[in-house]
Formats: sequence, C-alpha cells, structure tokens
Amino acid sequence: MGNELSTKLEEVQKQFQLTPDLVVRHLTIQATGTKAALVYLDSLTDNEVINNDIVNPLLSEGPVNKDEHPFHTNVGNIRKGTEWADLESAILSGDTVLLIDGNPDAFFLDTKGWPKRAIEDPQIETSLKGAHQGFLETGTQNIALIRRYLPDRELKIKELTIGVRGKTKVWIMYLADVANPDLLKVLESRLAAIDVDSIINTGELVEYIEDNPYSPFPQFILTERPDSTVSQLLQGRMAVIVDCSPSVLVAPATFITFFQSIDDYSTRWMIASFIRLLRYLAFIIALILPATYIAFISFNYEVIPMQLLLSIAESRTRVPFPPLLEAMLMEITLEMMRESGIRLPAPVGQTVGIVGGIIIGQTAVQAGIVSNIMVIVVASTAIASFIIPSYDMGTAIRLLRFPMMIIAFMFGIVGIIIGLMILVAHLVSLESLGTPYGSPLAPFRWSDMKDTFVRIPLSKMVKRPESTSPLQSRRGKDNRRAGGNP
Repeated sequence: MGNELSTKLEEVQKQFQLTPDLVVRHLTIQATGTKAALVYLDSLTDNEVINNDIVNPLLSEGPVNKDEHPFHTNVGNIRKGTEWADLESAILSGDTVLLIDGNPDAFFLDTKGWPKRAIEDPQIETSLKGAHQGFLETGTQNIALIRRYLPDRELKIKELTIGVRGKTKVWIMYLADVANPDLLKVLESRLAAIDVDSIINTGELVEYIEDNPYSPFPQFILTERPDSTVSQLLQGRMAVIVDCSPSVLVAPATFITFFQSIDDYSTRWMIASFIRLLRYLAFIIALILPATYIAFISFNYEVIPMQLLLSIAESRTRVPFPPLLEAMLMEITLEMMRESGIRLPAPVGQTVGIVGGIIIGQTAVQAGIVSNIMVIVVASTAIASFIIPSYDMGTAIRLLRFPMMIIAFMFGIVGIIIGLMILVAHLVSLESLGTPYGSPLAPFRWSDMKDTFVRIPLSKMVKRPESTSPLQSRRGKDNRRAGGNP
C-alpha cells in the first residue's frame, strides 16, 4: 500500500466497482494539516458515529499521540493494516477506513451499524416460566446475551472466520475450567477444516461438522434461547455462535438432551418429571402408532378386542384402500397442511390448520376414502409430535414414521420390533463430537440418570453429566434446608 492518498483511493475505486453505497469523504486533519479520506459502505455503518466521533474530532485541534495514531478520534476500537485484503475485509464488515496522505498504514475504525431488530420472544422454543429473550442475527449481541446470564471470567471465546467469499464470523464459547479441552480441539479442528464460499446460518454449519450426516437424528442442539445455552455451558458443553444467524449450536449432544426443556428446571420436580415422561410417551406414539394400526389391521387383528374389531371393521366398510395407502394418504395430507401453515402468514396459517384439518378429515370420512379410526390415529400422532420440545427431533420422528409404516405393512408386529431394534442400534452407534449419543443409557451411567427420564430435586443434582467429560464434575452441594429448621 503506497503513501500517496490519490493512488490509494484509485485502487479502492478499482476494487469496489459498481458499489453505489461506497462513500469516500475527503478532509484535512486539523491537528497536523494532513490530507486524509474516509472510506466506508453507507449501508453497513452508523453515520452518527462517523460524524460525531470521527469527522468532528479530525476537524478540531484535539490532542494527537503520534506514537500511537497521527490523529484524534473518539472511537475506541482502532486497528491498522498495510495489506489491501485487510482494507477490503474491513470495509465489507462495516468499519470505516481512514487513509492518510504520506502514511503507508490504513486505520480501521469500528463504526458498524447495519440494520438490527429488537430482542423478541423465541419463536420456536416458547417457555412459560423462562426468559422472554431470544437470540438475534448479530453475533456480538448474542455473546452479550450469554454474558448477561454468565458473568464469569472463565467464560472464554474463540473467534474463527469461515468462508472464502462470505467470511462469516464464528465464535466458540465455553467455560475454560469446565469444558473438556479434547472436545474443544475436535470442534475447533472441524470448524477450521470447512472450505466453502460462505455459511449463511447455523443449520448449514451443522452439516459440515456432524459425525454422521446420513442420520435422520440431530447430533447437535440448535437453540434460540440464551438461558438454555447458558444451562448447557454450565454442564460442560460448548456453544457455537454464527454471525447473521438467530440460533446457536450447542455440542456435544445426546439423545436425552432433546427431550429436556428450560421449563423443566423452573417447575417443581414432580411436575417436571411427569411432563418429561409424557414426552417420551409422545415419542413412542408419534413413531409407531400409525405402524401399529397398520400391523393390527393387516396381520395381527386377533389381538384386538372383539367389540373394537367390529367397530373398526364397520368404519372401514366403505374404504377401498389397504391400510398402508390409507395411512400414507392421511399422513402426507397432514404434512402438507403443516408446511402450508408455516409458510403462510400467521392469521391465514391458523385458518388453514383448523378449517383444513376439520373439513378434509370430515369430508374424507364421508366420502369413504379413510376410516374414522384412521383420522383418530393421525390426529393423535400429530399431537404427540408437537409435544417434543426440539423441532429437529420432532422432524426426525415425522420422517421415520413412513418406513415404520411400510415395514409394519410387510411384516406386522414383527416388522415393528425389527424396525425398533434397527433404530436402537443406530442410536447407540451415533456420536456427537466423539461423545456417545446414547449416553447415559449406552454406555450406562447411573449418576446421569438423575436428569434423564425424570428430574430429581435440584438440590440433589450436585454433579455435571459425565457424558460431556467435564474437568469439574462438581457444580454445587446439597443446599436443601432441613424441614422445620431456620
């Protein structure tokens, strides 16, 4: 980078052709009488900061420390560089570049000011007693939300840049005295090995670093809640924040973690345990209820009580399709209504969900396309899938319903058992950053069972889960006060 200001500006204009929001402001530094220019993208910067904290001080005779910077500004974060690649990156990231005639360095002033939205309630992970704050599309603000919950000096942050064109910033947050350094190295190496044009959101990042990309089950936790993220950090896990994405990746994950909710720790332990057991029951219903219906009707009808069998036979009298085709028709219709409800505006989406479900279900029964029992089975399956707190896990169950229905139609109850055995074997073989996905069931860890199918009182949960291999297993002591004592 040369010393002549005009040469530098010509090179900048050459690099940023067809960029109408590029602004070049010429001025003279009053304290030294040197010509200079400010270069920035108007769409990515805060004009008030530029005018009040940069332009006004430069045009005034303020104090100048030539050993540090040959100018005076009120901006706190100032960097400098001599490479054109650094200048280009700074401008594209929202910084203002100060070029001074006769000085080979370019000074990068922090003036980021792109459009931002206000903090709102999480859209997917709703909570009754948890905080009403969700992550935003700005990575630094997401870091601030986490620090607000966990003001600890052991909370460390590692910054990486992923992408050749997009150059997306990614931050790894962890507790240095709790998180396992081996898991941290694995995560960091996988992120550093990504070689793509750009990472748009956290969902894309997951596919590049997960252990088994061909598994339908999510291997990392994607959350939009800061309080949930902090809870996972305290257990020894690591959080990955992707700039421009409103969700945070938490690793490593186990199968059990997708059935835990932040409300479980804000509710009395007996109520929380009941709700958690209800989620596991919903998982089983959503996975095998349609397949069980098909198996009973096609193969194992002798296990159905006679009165119920007569009722089912009567409702299926006018149905011309076999049970598999009947179930597939209703399940696919349900999935289409679900997706249409998501894509349409909220008021219209609710109308499609309610009116469409009632009208299509009732009309299909009256037309003799499906039976009344099939409508009940499909409705029960849909309700069960909504109970699971993780959207990614719920989506995986929705997908697995279809092969389970096919194998039930082919082999009956035996087929369902075979399908469940294959599913369990697959879950046991999965890993998340090298951590067993089936923990604490496979391998079995008795100490972690305190927060698995049920949640015991918090006063008894004095150790972190062993599945994360934390450096410090102890996270508290039994603080329960003896009854009747002050």
